[in-house]
Amino acid sequence: MKRILAALLIAGALAACSSTPTQEQEGAKVEDRTATSPPAEPSRPAPGAMTSKPVGPGAVAMDPLKDPGNILSKRSIYFDYDSNAVKDEFRPVVSAHGKYLGQNRNTRVRIEGNTDERGSREYNLALGQRRADAVKQMMQVLGAAASQIETISFGEEKPRAQGSSEQSWAENRRADIKYPGE
Repeated sequence: MKRILAALLIAGALAACSSTPTQEQEGAKVEDRTATSPPAEPSRPAPGAMTSKPVGPGAVAMDPLKDPGNILSKRSIYFDYDSNAVKDEFRPVVSAHGKYLGQNRNTRVRIEGNTDERGSREYNLALGQRRADAVKQMMQVLGAAASQIETISFGEEKPRAQGSSEQSWAENRRADIKYPGE
């Protein structure tokens, strides 16, 4: 009985490793170079015309902080009501900024904690500070130095959205990452 089970297991494993054959592609066509015409001379720009050189690796690179396609261009971390826990959906943003700071030791950043209008002024200032500190702590775990990050709380004083709706409140419960010059 054990031999039959072992044989079945081996046969199953071998069947799982098999693959279906693929069709071969046709070969690429070869260019006919037997023609007798001389090679074309590269065109020369007219006098005074602007020329451009191809951009290769190591040439001018776009600042990742200003590239809208880069995750580093995202600077706001949103929080749930009365919470300073970084949501899972914003962890990649915090992680990218933490790693960026770890690789750029001369760069400084300020994290501004914000809240919605609900709660007392004192409570909201403390909650905004906890939010900013939570983002800072996560960045430090990912490579940033404490000396690179300043935290501040504005509480409810700098709302992004006006109004007393859940949508407005959700936009105001955030921590903003600010680099010098912003």
